[in-house]
Amino acid sequence: MKMVASKPFTFQAGKRAVLLLHGFTGNTADVRMLGRYLEKKGYTCHAPLFKGHGVPPEQLVETGPEDWWQDVTSGYQHLKSLGHEEIAVAGLSLGGVFSLKLGYTVPIKGIVPMCAPMYIKSGEVMYEGILDYAREYKQREGKSNQLVEAEMSAYQKTPMKTLKALQELISEVRNNIDMIYAPTFVVQARHDHMINPNSANIIYDEVESPTKYIKWYEQSGHVITLDKERDVLHEDIYQFLENLDWKE
Repeated sequence: MKMVASKPFTFQAGKRAVLLLHGFTGNTADVRMLGRYLEKKGYTCHAPLFKGHGVPPEQLVETGPEDWWQDVTSGYQHLKSLGHEEIAVAGLSLGGVFSLKLGYTVPIKGIVPMCAPMYIKSGEVMYEGILDYAREYKQREGKSNQLVEAEMSAYQKTPMKTLKALQELISEVRNNIDMIYAPTFVVQARHDHMINPNSANIIYDEVESPTKYIKWYEQSGHVITLDKERDVLHEDIYQFLENLDWKE
C-alpha cells in the first residue's frame, strides 16, 4: 500500500496570516481542514511539517525540539516573506507549546494553543506513545504482522533522546508563559487522554494578556481539530481571529 507523503502547505488568501502547527507524531493533516476553513474566510494559512514527521518512525527519533523549533520559525519567516506583517498562530498539542513559545519570542497577533501540555509526562508514558505511533505507521505501510514485530523489536533498541528534550521544552515554555501579552484563546478537549487537561487552566491563568479566553469542548479528544466538534472549533477560532486588532 502506497502512503501519501505529508507535506507543508500554504493556502494564500487575504493579508491576514495564520501559522498552523501540528502535534508530536502528527503531520500537517492535523490542521489542514482548519487551514481550508480559514482560507475560505480570507486568511492566508501556512503549516510547516516538522522534521522527522510524516516519515518512517526511525527518522523521528533522530530529530528533536531544536529541529522542530527551526521548522516553526522558518514557517513564520515564510509568511513574512510573502509580505504578511501580522501573523497569528494556532497549534495542536506540541504545536500549541510552540505557539506559546512564539508568543514570547517574536511579534504575534494572537495565539490559539489547542490541547497543549504544560505537565511533564513520564518518559515511560511518552515512550509508549512513540511505540504506538511506530507500530501504526508500519501497519499502514501494509507490512505483514511478522515484519512489523521484527522491525518494532529493532526499533525498541533505538536511543530516544527526543523524549528528554521534549520534557525540557515543555518545562521551559511553562516557565515563560507569563511573558505572553498577545491575545490568547486556550482550547481544551474534555476527553483528552494524551495530556493532563488542567494544562489549559495553567496557560489561561499564567499568560499576562489582558485579552484571553478559554473554552472546553465537551465531546472531543486530544486531536480536537479532527474530532466531533471540529466545525464548532473552526468557527470559534475564526471569531477569535476576527476580533483581533488587525491593521487591515
